[in-house]
Amino acid sequence: MSQVWNFSAGPAALPREVLERAQRELLDWDGSGMSVMEQSHRGKRFIAMAARAEADLRELAAIPDDYAVLFLQGGATQHFAQIPMNLAGEGGSADYIVNGHWGAKAASEAAPYVKVHVAADSKADDYRRLPPRGEWKLDPHAAYVHYTPNETIHGVEHHEVPDVGEVPLVADMSSDILSAPLDVRRFGLIYAGAQKNIGPSGLVLMIVRRDLLARTTRPMAKIFRYAEHAANDSMLNTPNTWGWYLAGLTFQWLKAQGGLAAMGERNRVKAERLYAAIDGSGGYYRNAVDPAARSRMNVPFTLHDAALDASFLAESEAAGLFALKGHKALGGMRASLYNAVPPEAVDALVAFMRDFATRHG
Repeated sequence: MSQVWNFSAGPAALPREVLERAQRELLDWDGSGMSVMEQSHRGKRFIAMAARAEADLRELAAIPDDYAVLFLQGGATQHFAQIPMNLAGEGGSADYIVNGHWGAKAASEAAPYVKVHVAADSKADDYRRLPPRGEWKLDPHAAYVHYTPNETIHGVEHHEVPDVGEVPLVADMSSDILSAPLDVRRFGLIYAGAQKNIGPSGLVLMIVRRDLLARTTRPMAKIFRYAEHAANDSMLNTPNTWGWYLAGLTFQWLKAQGGLAAMGERNRVKAERLYAAIDGSGGYYRNAVDPAARSRMNVPFTLHDAALDASFLAESEAAGLFALKGHKALGGMRASLYNAVPPEAVDALVAFMRDFATRHG
């Protein structure tokens, strides 16, 4: 197959240029005669690469000096539990905004370590809209407010950073980080699994205000304490060297594309093109999300007749359009439009959808 387009929700598409460079450097990285995966993380070459990756990220996202950047492991799910361990004292409470599957899971995993207060929840609307900010019941004494700006399964997105006052705002940006300009100062802590917009799975990127690292919370092993990782430049233990390297290449690629402003505009256009095809299909395809909350990254949609789902998936894959099957919780289809998915992929999907509707209408 000469060309395929990957719409997977994660692990997701990586930029072709990044993969091609990694391929060229696989057996001889930086003139060492070895792959980056065989390098000591204490060696000069790797330390220099890690420093450049952080510097490029800081430039891309305009990260101030009073924020630490951490390259961690465990997946975002591990940090659902680890964040309350680091930010909340024993007996403390935290507010959670739940507007989808991952927000609900974050609250559930935090419960053994903090008193979880669900300050807003759109489950009654099947997570098809966002809880209106005016209905949030926030506690000014909470240790933090946690929310998920973009929900991959239900396809809803907060298009503005919510104002939560002086309480630190914590965001799981696994599926939308670096997809548009980011005002880091609005947050106390940002974390993201790498496998959607940064690199391969197994790496977690964290941006955390340094004063939060100094919080006295509870006894715990050093490996769980973010302050220890910050003090050791994310090398308290052996890091995910391959993931870190690919993340660094992705940051360079993003800079070459024009940075986050250019990427944000490209992502806006891609999403609008697909939603226009859905909305203009005369009901053949449907997206049930409140238009004001539609995600730019993850677009779930259904066919007018679910009996056609199997044919749609088989024919789309034969046409080189992969990973369009929707999450089992919703069924139907889902197209994820992360940074590495080019506009040409969306054009190919839209053309296929129109052709499919013509042939099966």
